[in-house]
Amino acid sequence: MQPSYGEKVLLVDDSQAITALLRARCEAVAGVTTESAGSLAEVMASIESDPDRFFLAVVDLNLPDAPDGEVVDYILAHDIPVVVLTGHYDDAMRERILAKNVVDYLLKTSVHEIEHAAALVRRIRRNRDIKTLVVDDSRAFRQYIGGLLELQHLQVLYAENGREALRVMDHEPTIELVVTDYNMPEMDGLALIGALRQRRGRDELAIIGVSDTATPTLPARLLKNGANDFITKPFLVEEFYCRVTLNLELIEQMRAIREAAVRDYLTGLYNRRHLFEAGEVLYANATRQRQPLAAVMLDIDHFKKVNDTYGHLAGDRVLKQVARVLGKGLRRADLIGRYGGEEFCILLPGIEPSALGDKLEGLRATVAATRIGHEGQDLSVTISLGATLEPSDSLQTMIDRADACLYQAKKDGRNRVIIDTASPCR
Repeated sequence: MQPSYGEKVLLVDDSQAITALLRARCEAVAGVTTESAGSLAEVMASIESDPDRFFLAVVDLNLPDAPDGEVVDYILAHDIPVVVLTGHYDDAMRERILAKNVVDYLLKTSVHEIEHAAALVRRIRRNRDIKTLVVDDSRAFRQYIGGLLELQHLQVLYAENGREALRVMDHEPTIELVVTDYNMPEMDGLALIGALRQRRGRDELAIIGVSDTATPTLPARLLKNGANDFITKPFLVEEFYCRVTLNLELIEQMRAIREAAVRDYLTGLYNRRHLFEAGEVLYANATRQRQPLAAVMLDIDHFKKVNDTYGHLAGDRVLKQVARVLGKGLRRADLIGRYGGEEFCILLPGIEPSALGDKLEGLRATVAATRIGHEGQDLSVTISLGATLEPSDSLQTMIDRADACLYQAKKDGRNRVIIDTASPCR
Protein backbone atom coordinates (compact mmCIF):
# COMPACT_ATOMS: atom_id res chain seq x y z
CA MET A 1 0.00 0.00 0.00
CA GLN A 2 1.31 3.45 -0.91
CA PRO A 3 1.83 5.88 2.00
CA SER A 4 -0.43 8.90 2.26
CA TYR A 5 1.29 12.27 1.98
CA GLY A 6 0.18 15.86 2.45
CA GLU A 7 0.33 18.69 -0.05
CA LYS A 8 3.08 20.96 1.29
CA VAL A 9 6.84 21.09 0.82
CA LEU A 10 9.12 21.87 3.77
CA LEU A 11 12.05 24.11 2.76
CA VAL A 12 15.00 23.98 5.16
CA ASP A 13 17.90 26.40 4.71
CA ASP A 14 19.53 29.00 6.94
CA SER A 15 19.90 31.35 3.95
CA GLN A 16 16.81 33.52 3.60
CA ALA A 17 17.78 34.41 0.03
CA ILE A 18 17.95 30.76 -1.07
CA THR A 19 14.73 29.94 0.79
CA ALA A 20 12.91 32.83 -0.90
CA LEU A 21 14.15 31.77 -4.33
CA LEU A 22 13.23 28.13 -3.67
CA ARG A 23 9.77 29.12 -2.47
CA ALA A 24 9.12 31.27 -5.53
CA ARG A 25 10.28 28.60 -7.98
CA CYS A 26 8.47 25.72 -6.23
CA GLU A 27 5.23 27.67 -6.29
CA ALA A 28 5.67 28.74 -9.93
CA VAL A 29 7.06 25.51 -11.39
CA ALA A 30 5.48 22.85 -9.19
CA GLY A 31 2.33 24.69 -8.08
CA VAL A 32 2.83 23.73 -4.42
CA THR A 33 2.61 25.60 -1.15
CA THR A 34 5.64 25.65 1.11
CA GLU A 35 6.72 26.18 4.70
CA SER A 36 10.24 27.18 5.65
CA ALA A 37 12.63 26.55 8.52
CA GLY A 38 16.16 27.85 9.09
CA SER A 39 17.37 25.47 11.82
CA LEU A 40 16.89 22.00 13.22
CA ALA A 41 14.93 23.49 16.11
CA GLU A 42 12.48 25.14 13.70
CA VAL A 43 12.19 21.92 11.73
CA MET A 44 11.35 19.97 14.89
CA ALA A 45 8.69 22.50 15.90
CA SER A 46 7.14 22.47 12.42
CA ILE A 47 7.07 18.69 12.02
CA GLU A 48 5.89 17.91 15.53
CA SER A 49 2.85 20.14 15.06
CA ASP A 50 1.63 18.15 12.01
CA PRO A 51 4.08 15.96 10.03
CA ASP A 52 1.36 14.62 7.72
CA ARG A 53 0.98 17.90 5.83
CA PHE A 54 4.35 17.47 4.07
CA PHE A 55 4.91 15.23 1.06
CA LEU A 56 8.54 16.28 0.64
CA ALA A 57 11.33 18.27 2.28
CA VAL A 58 14.10 20.14 0.43
CA VAL A 59 16.89 20.34 2.99
CA ASP A 60 20.22 22.11 3.38
CA LEU A 61 22.73 19.56 4.63
CA ASN A 62 24.48 21.95 7.02
CA LEU A 63 22.56 24.10 9.51
CA PRO A 64 23.90 26.19 12.43
CA ASP A 65 22.52 23.73 15.01
CA ALA A 66 22.94 20.64 12.82
CA PRO A 67 26.26 20.93 10.94
CA ASP A 68 26.59 17.25 10.00
CA GLY A 69 23.28 16.55 8.33
CA GLU A 70 21.38 15.61 11.49
CA VAL A 71 18.30 17.38 10.11
CA VAL A 72 18.08 14.85 7.26
CA ASP A 73 17.96 11.93 9.69
CA TYR A 74 15.32 13.67 11.79
CA ILE A 75 13.02 14.36 8.83
CA LEU A 76 13.44 10.86 7.39
CA ALA A 77 12.55 9.40 10.80
CA HIS A 78 9.14 11.03 10.36
CA ASP A 79 8.64 9.31 6.98
CA ILE A 80 8.99 12.51 4.97
CA PRO A 81 11.08 12.02 1.79
CA VAL A 82 14.07 14.35 1.48
CA VAL A 83 15.87 16.12 -1.34
CA VAL A 84 19.28 17.26 -0.07
CA LEU A 85 20.87 20.58 -1.01
CA THR A 86 24.58 20.88 -0.47
CA GLY A 87 27.08 23.62 -1.18
CA HIS A 88 29.97 21.29 -2.05
CA TYR A 89 30.45 17.82 -3.50
CA ASP A 90 32.96 14.98 -3.36
CA ASP A 91 32.73 11.21 -3.65
CA ALA A 92 32.72 10.68 0.12
CA MET A 93 29.88 13.18 0.48
CA ARG A 94 27.92 11.46 -2.29
CA GLU A 95 28.22 8.07 -0.60
CA ARG A 96 27.18 9.48 2.75
CA ILE A 97 24.12 11.25 1.32
CA LEU A 98 22.87 8.31 -0.74
CA ALA A 99 23.31 5.95 2.21
CA LYS A 100 20.52 7.87 3.93
CA ASN A 101 18.02 6.80 1.23
CA VAL A 102 17.14 10.33 0.18
CA VAL A 103 15.16 11.09 -2.98
CA ASP A 104 18.14 12.85 -4.54
CA TYR A 105 20.81 15.41 -3.81
CA LEU A 106 21.54 18.67 -5.63
CA LEU A 107 24.19 21.33 -5.48
CA LYS A 108 23.05 24.87 -4.67
CA THR A 109 25.81 26.65 -6.49
CA SER A 110 23.69 28.29 -9.20
CA VAL A 111 20.19 29.42 -10.14
CA HIS A 112 20.06 26.46 -12.52
CA GLU A 113 20.27 24.03 -9.58
CA ILE A 114 17.43 25.86 -7.79
CA GLU A 115 15.37 25.46 -10.96
CA HIS A 116 16.32 21.78 -11.00
CA ALA A 117 15.14 21.45 -7.39
CA ALA A 118 11.76 22.99 -8.26
CA ALA A 119 11.38 20.66 -11.25
CA LEU A 120 12.19 17.70 -9.01
CA VAL A 121 9.49 18.80 -6.55
CA ARG A 122 7.01 18.90 -9.44
CA ARG A 123 8.13 15.45 -10.60
CA ILE A 124 7.79 13.90 -7.13
CA ARG A 125 4.32 15.36 -6.68
CA ARG A 126 3.14 13.99 -10.01
CA ASN A 127 4.73 10.60 -9.36
CA ARG A 128 2.19 9.82 -6.65
CA ASP A 129 -0.43 9.13 -9.33
CA ILE A 130 1.84 7.02 -11.56
CA LYS A 131 1.93 3.22 -11.53
CA THR A 132 5.09 1.34 -12.45
CA LEU A 133 5.89 -2.33 -12.98
CA VAL A 134 9.21 -3.99 -12.10
CA VAL A 135 9.89 -7.31 -13.88
CA ASP A 136 12.81 -9.50 -12.76
CA ASP A 137 13.17 -13.15 -11.75
CA SER A 138 15.45 -12.13 -8.87
CA ARG A 139 13.34 -11.21 -5.87
CA ALA A 140 16.23 -9.25 -4.34
CA PHE A 141 16.73 -7.15 -7.46
CA ARG A 142 12.97 -6.59 -7.86
CA GLN A 143 12.83 -5.25 -4.33
CA TYR A 144 15.91 -3.08 -4.90
CA ILE A 145 14.48 -1.44 -8.03
CA GLY A 146 11.07 -1.12 -6.40
CA GLY A 147 12.61 0.58 -3.39
CA LEU A 148 14.32 3.14 -5.62
CA LEU A 149 11.04 3.88 -7.41
CA GLU A 150 9.11 4.17 -4.14
CA LEU A 151 11.63 6.75 -2.92
CA GLN A 152 10.46 8.79 -5.90
CA HIS A 153 6.82 8.40 -4.69
CA LEU A 154 5.93 6.10 -7.58
CA GLN A 155 3.40 3.30 -7.11
CA VAL A 156 5.17 -0.03 -7.71
CA LEU A 157 3.86 -3.41 -8.86
CA TYR A 158 5.98 -6.53 -9.37
CA ALA A 159 6.26 -9.54 -11.69
CA GLU A 160 8.91 -12.28 -11.78
CA ASN A 161 8.79 -12.99 -15.52
CA GLY A 162 7.29 -11.75 -18.76
CA ARG A 163 4.13 -13.86 -18.64
CA GLU A 164 3.26 -12.66 -15.16
CA ALA A 165 4.01 -9.10 -16.26
CA LEU A 166 1.44 -9.34 -19.07
CA ARG A 167 -1.17 -10.58 -16.58
CA VAL A 168 -0.41 -7.63 -14.31
CA MET A 169 -0.73 -5.24 -17.25
CA ASP A 170 -4.15 -6.73 -18.09
CA HIS A 171 -5.37 -5.93 -14.58
CA GLU A 172 -3.59 -2.55 -14.34
CA PRO A 173 -3.96 -0.83 -17.74
CA THR A 174 -2.91 2.55 -16.32
CA ILE A 175 0.71 1.50 -15.71
CA GLU A 176 2.96 4.11 -17.37
CA LEU A 177 6.47 2.71 -16.77
CA VAL A 178 7.89 -0.82 -16.98
CA VAL A 179 11.42 -1.64 -15.82
CA THR A 180 12.27 -5.12 -17.05
CA ASP A 181 15.26 -7.43 -16.89
CA TYR A 182 16.38 -9.22 -20.05
CA ASN A 183 17.36 -12.67 -18.71
CA MET A 184 14.19 -14.31 -17.33
CA PRO A 185 12.57 -17.77 -17.59
CA GLU A 186 9.33 -18.48 -19.51
CA MET A 187 9.36 -15.11 -21.33
CA ASP A 188 12.48 -12.96 -21.46
CA GLY A 189 12.66 -9.18 -21.59
CA LEU A 190 12.95 -9.03 -25.37
CA ALA A 191 9.75 -11.02 -25.89
CA LEU A 192 7.97 -9.06 -23.15
CA ILE A 193 8.85 -5.71 -24.72
CA GLY A 194 7.55 -6.89 -28.09
CA ALA A 195 4.28 -8.08 -26.53
CA LEU A 196 3.84 -4.82 -24.62
CA ARG A 197 4.38 -2.75 -27.74
CA GLN A 198 1.60 -4.64 -29.52
CA ARG A 199 -0.72 -3.37 -26.78
CA ARG A 200 0.51 0.17 -26.12
CA GLY A 201 2.68 2.63 -28.04
CA ARG A 202 5.81 4.48 -26.97
CA ASP A 203 3.72 7.59 -26.33
CA GLU A 204 1.62 5.78 -23.69
CA LEU A 205 4.03 3.38 -21.98
CA ALA A 206 7.73 3.85 -21.22
CA ILE A 207 9.87 0.70 -21.05
CA ILE A 208 13.39 0.60 -19.63
CA GLY A 209 15.36 -2.57 -20.32
CA VAL A 210 17.94 -3.74 -17.77
CA SER A 211 20.68 -6.36 -18.16
CA ASP A 212 24.08 -7.38 -16.86
CA THR A 213 25.02 -9.11 -20.12
CA ALA A 214 28.16 -7.99 -21.90
CA THR A 215 26.66 -8.57 -25.36
CA PRO A 216 27.24 -5.26 -27.19
CA THR A 217 24.28 -5.74 -29.53
CA LEU A 218 21.66 -6.27 -26.80
CA PRO A 219 20.83 -2.58 -26.17
CA ALA A 220 20.14 -2.05 -29.87
CA ARG A 221 17.97 -5.20 -30.02
CA LEU A 222 15.89 -4.08 -27.04
CA LEU A 223 15.48 -0.55 -28.39
CA LYS A 224 14.51 -1.79 -31.86
CA ASN A 225 11.99 -4.15 -30.27
CA GLY A 226 10.24 -1.28 -28.53
CA ALA A 227 12.14 -0.25 -25.41
CA ASN A 228 12.40 3.48 -24.74
CA ASP A 229 15.69 3.14 -22.89
CA PHE A 230 18.32 0.69 -21.61
CA ILE A 231 20.59 0.57 -18.59
CA THR A 232 23.34 -1.90 -17.70
CA LYS A 233 23.82 -3.50 -14.28
CA PRO A 234 25.41 -2.38 -12.07
CA PHE A 235 24.36 1.24 -12.48
CA LEU A 236 24.61 4.45 -10.51
CA VAL A 237 21.45 5.33 -8.64
CA GLU A 238 21.58 8.87 -10.03
CA GLU A 239 21.71 7.55 -13.62
CA PHE A 240 18.71 5.29 -12.95
CA TYR A 241 16.71 8.20 -11.53
CA CYS A 242 17.62 10.42 -14.47
CA ARG A 243 16.46 7.80 -16.98
CA VAL A 244 13.19 7.22 -15.10
CA THR A 245 12.51 10.95 -14.92
CA LEU A 246 13.35 11.60 -18.56
CA ASN A 247 11.05 8.82 -19.76
CA LEU A 248 8.15 9.87 -17.54
CA GLU A 249 8.57 13.49 -18.67
CA LEU A 250 8.53 12.37 -22.30
CA ILE A 251 5.27 10.45 -21.79
CA GLU A 252 3.72 13.53 -20.15
CA GLN A 253 4.88 15.83 -22.94
CA MET A 254 3.36 13.60 -25.62
CA ARG A 255 0.14 13.37 -23.62
CA ALA A 256 0.08 17.17 -23.36
CA ILE A 257 0.52 17.46 -27.13
CA ARG A 258 -2.41 15.09 -27.70
CA GLU A 259 -4.54 17.02 -25.23
CA ALA A 260 -3.66 20.36 -26.84
CA ALA A 261 -4.92 19.03 -30.16
CA VAL A 262 -8.40 18.30 -28.77
CA ARG A 263 -8.80 20.94 -26.03
CA ASP A 264 -9.84 24.58 -26.15
CA TYR A 265 -6.84 26.60 -24.96
CA LEU A 266 -8.85 28.90 -22.67
CA THR A 267 -11.52 26.78 -20.98
CA GLY A 268 -9.85 23.36 -21.10
CA LEU A 269 -13.03 21.89 -22.57
CA TYR A 270 -12.95 19.90 -25.81
CA ASN A 271 -12.66 22.00 -28.94
CA ARG A 272 -15.24 22.01 -31.70
CA ARG A 273 -13.36 19.57 -33.92
CA HIS A 274 -13.06 16.92 -31.22
CA LEU A 275 -16.62 17.57 -30.08
CA PHE A 276 -17.89 16.51 -33.48
CA GLU A 277 -15.47 13.56 -33.79
CA ALA A 278 -16.45 12.11 -30.40
CA GLY A 279 -20.05 13.23 -30.82
CA GLU A 280 -20.45 11.23 -34.03
CA VAL A 281 -19.47 8.10 -32.08
CA LEU A 282 -22.05 8.87 -29.38
CA TYR A 283 -24.69 9.54 -32.02
CA ALA A 284 -23.93 6.29 -33.89
CA ASN A 285 -24.05 4.25 -30.67
CA ALA A 286 -27.31 5.85 -29.55
CA THR A 287 -28.92 5.26 -32.95
CA ARG A 288 -27.74 1.65 -33.16
CA GLN A 289 -28.76 0.76 -29.60
CA ARG A 290 -31.96 2.86 -29.71
CA GLN A 291 -30.85 4.76 -26.62
CA PRO A 292 -31.73 8.40 -25.87
CA LEU A 293 -29.24 11.14 -26.67
CA ALA A 294 -29.75 14.81 -25.82
CA ALA A 295 -28.04 17.63 -27.68
CA VAL A 296 -27.77 20.91 -25.79
CA MET A 297 -26.65 24.33 -26.98
CA LEU A 298 -26.10 27.13 -24.49
CA ASP A 299 -24.44 30.48 -24.30
CA ILE A 300 -23.68 33.19 -21.76
CA ASP A 301 -26.28 35.95 -21.68
CA HIS A 302 -25.09 39.50 -22.46
CA PHE A 303 -21.47 38.35 -22.70
CA LYS A 304 -20.51 41.29 -24.92
CA LYS A 305 -21.58 43.60 -22.10
CA VAL A 306 -19.14 41.85 -19.74
CA ASN A 307 -16.27 42.47 -22.16
CA ASP A 308 -17.31 46.07 -22.84
CA THR A 309 -17.78 46.92 -19.15
CA TYR A 310 -14.96 45.02 -17.44
CA GLY A 311 -12.54 44.16 -20.23
CA HIS A 312 -11.56 40.99 -22.04
CA LEU A 313 -9.61 39.60 -19.06
CA ALA A 314 -12.87 39.57 -17.11
CA GLY A 315 -14.55 37.92 -20.08
CA ASP A 316 -11.92 35.20 -20.12
CA ARG A 317 -12.43 34.58 -16.41
CA VAL A 318 -16.16 34.31 -16.91
CA LEU A 319 -15.70 31.79 -19.72
CA LYS A 320 -13.33 29.67 -17.62
CA GLN A 321 -15.55 29.74 -14.55
CA VAL A 322 -18.71 28.88 -16.48
CA ALA A 323 -16.85 26.02 -18.19
CA ARG A 324 -15.69 24.76 -14.78
CA VAL A 325 -19.22 24.88 -13.35
CA LEU A 326 -20.69 23.09 -16.35
CA GLY A 327 -18.02 20.39 -16.24
CA LYS A 328 -18.64 19.68 -12.56
CA GLY A 329 -22.35 19.31 -13.17
CA LEU A 330 -22.01 16.57 -15.79
CA ARG A 331 -21.42 12.82 -15.71
CA ARG A 332 -18.24 11.14 -16.96
CA ALA A 333 -20.18 9.79 -19.95
CA ASP A 334 -21.33 13.27 -21.02
CA LEU A 335 -19.46 15.28 -23.64
CA ILE A 336 -19.01 19.03 -23.43
CA GLY A 337 -17.10 21.37 -25.71
CA ARG A 338 -16.68 25.03 -26.49
CA TYR A 339 -18.62 25.54 -29.71
CA GLY A 340 -17.34 29.03 -30.37
CA GLY A 341 -17.11 32.38 -28.57
CA GLU A 342 -19.37 32.21 -25.50
CA GLU A 343 -21.34 29.24 -26.88
CA PHE A 344 -21.06 25.66 -25.57
CA CYS A 345 -22.41 22.31 -26.72
CA ILE A 346 -23.25 19.33 -24.48
CA LEU A 347 -24.18 15.79 -25.52
CA LEU A 348 -25.88 13.65 -22.88
CA PRO A 349 -26.03 9.95 -23.85
CA GLY A 350 -28.55 7.69 -22.14
CA ILE A 351 -30.37 10.47 -20.29
CA GLU A 352 -34.05 9.83 -19.73
CA PRO A 353 -36.40 12.47 -21.19
CA SER A 354 -37.97 13.00 -17.77
CA ALA A 355 -34.57 13.86 -16.26
CA LEU A 356 -33.32 16.24 -18.94
CA GLY A 357 -35.26 19.29 -17.77
CA ASP A 358 -34.05 18.97 -14.16
CA LYS A 359 -30.45 18.45 -15.30
CA LEU A 360 -30.40 21.57 -17.47
CA GLU A 361 -32.31 23.66 -14.93
CA GLY A 362 -29.71 22.64 -12.35
CA LEU A 363 -26.88 23.83 -14.61
CA ARG A 364 -28.69 27.12 -15.26
CA ALA A 365 -29.30 27.77 -11.55
CA THR A 366 -25.74 26.86 -10.53
CA VAL A 367 -24.21 29.24 -13.06
CA ALA A 368 -26.56 32.03 -11.98
CA ALA A 369 -25.55 31.54 -8.33
CA THR A 370 -21.81 31.51 -9.05
CA ARG A 371 -19.78 34.58 -8.16
CA ILE A 372 -16.73 35.29 -10.31
CA GLY A 373 -14.00 37.41 -8.78
CA HIS A 374 -12.35 40.11 -10.87
CA GLU A 375 -10.21 42.96 -9.52
CA GLY A 376 -11.98 43.03 -6.19
CA GLN A 377 -15.46 42.72 -7.65
CA ASP A 378 -17.88 39.80 -7.79
CA LEU A 379 -19.36 39.31 -11.24
CA SER A 380 -22.32 37.10 -12.07
CA VAL A 381 -23.76 35.90 -15.35
CA THR A 382 -26.64 33.75 -16.55
CA ILE A 383 -26.95 31.24 -19.36
CA SER A 384 -29.66 30.31 -21.81
CA LEU A 385 -30.06 26.70 -22.93
CA GLY A 386 -31.78 24.96 -25.81
CA ALA A 387 -32.03 21.17 -26.15
CA THR A 388 -33.49 18.35 -28.18
CA LEU A 389 -33.93 14.60 -27.75
CA GLU A 390 -35.12 14.13 -31.33
CA PRO A 391 -32.48 11.92 -33.04
CA SER A 392 -33.19 13.43 -36.49
CA ASP A 393 -31.06 12.19 -39.36
CA SER A 394 -27.63 13.35 -38.14
CA LEU A 395 -25.75 14.83 -35.20
CA GLN A 396 -25.53 18.17 -37.00
CA THR A 397 -29.31 18.25 -37.39
CA MET A 398 -29.73 17.60 -33.65
CA ILE A 399 -27.36 20.43 -32.84
CA ASP A 400 -29.20 22.74 -35.24
CA ARG A 401 -32.51 21.92 -33.52
CA ALA A 402 -30.98 22.58 -30.10
CA ASP A 403 -29.57 25.85 -31.42
CA ALA A 404 -33.03 26.90 -32.60
CA CYS A 405 -34.33 26.27 -29.07
CA LEU A 406 -31.45 28.33 -27.66
CA TYR A 407 -32.44 31.19 -29.96
CA GLN A 408 -36.01 30.91 -28.67
CA ALA A 409 -34.83 30.94 -25.05
CA LYS A 410 -32.93 34.16 -25.65
CA LYS A 411 -35.87 35.67 -27.52
CA ASP A 412 -38.15 34.83 -24.57
CA GLY A 413 -35.98 36.74 -22.10
CA ARG A 414 -32.79 34.69 -21.50
CA ASN A 415 -31.73 32.80 -18.35
CA ARG A 416 -34.06 29.93 -19.18
CA VAL A 417 -34.22 26.42 -20.66
CA ILE A 418 -36.27 25.41 -23.71
CA ILE A 419 -36.43 21.76 -24.80
CA ASP A 420 -37.65 20.62 -28.20
CA THR A 421 -39.84 17.68 -27.24
CA ALA A 422 -42.30 17.42 -30.11
CA SER A 423 -41.61 19.74 -33.02
CA PRO A 424 -38.65 21.93 -33.89
CA CYS A 425 -38.43 25.25 -32.07
CA ARG A 426 -39.44 28.24 -34.14
